[in-house]
Amino acid sequence: MKYRAPDWAFVVEQLTAWNATAELLRKDSDLYFNAPDRDFAQTDEAVRIRQIGTSNFLTYKGPKIDRETKTRLEVELPIAEGAEAAATAVRFLSGLGFRSVSAVMKTRQVYRLNRGGFDVSICLDDVGAVGRFVELEIMAEAEQLEPAKAVLAQMAQELNLTDPERRSYLQMLLELSGKRNPT
Repeated sequence: MKYRAPDWAFVVEQLTAWNATAELLRKDSDLYFNAPDRDFAQTDEAVRIRQIGTSNFLTYKGPKIDRETKTRLEVELPIAEGAEAAATAVRFLSGLGFRSVSAVMKTRQVYRLNRGGFDVSICLDDVGAVGRFVELEIMAEAEQLEPAKAVLAQMAQELNLTDPERRSYLQMLLELSGKRNPT
């Protein structure tokens, strides 16, 4: 679940009170691609190469399966480290006919805690002109969807998060730049 949250002070205060563990502040660079055989803007899918420092990840996100949250299949594959490996991954996808759409840059502060038997990640994301957000995430099996959603909804209420956002950062960035169709 993602929420617009221009002021993080209360969220950080509450996470501290809950003894959430803060990770190091990081910068994420996500390069998104569109498929050669379908338009991900229409199918609600995504393929990206994410760089966090020297670490690289290839990610596929399936269509959202829930109207209230951003729940979806997500498959993330760590790939070799470094800029050269990221460039090789770009060439690999390009060779398969994937087309680069746009890059999304964000500064992310991740907090972690256990709530209701679930490991929860709370991400404070600054996505420049797109805005500041708080993402609440649980990685769970399909049969745990409803209990996980309940935990996240309760946390959002306790964190005073009231402005949900279902669009991806990529979609918001493209809309902001006036691009509607990423193909």
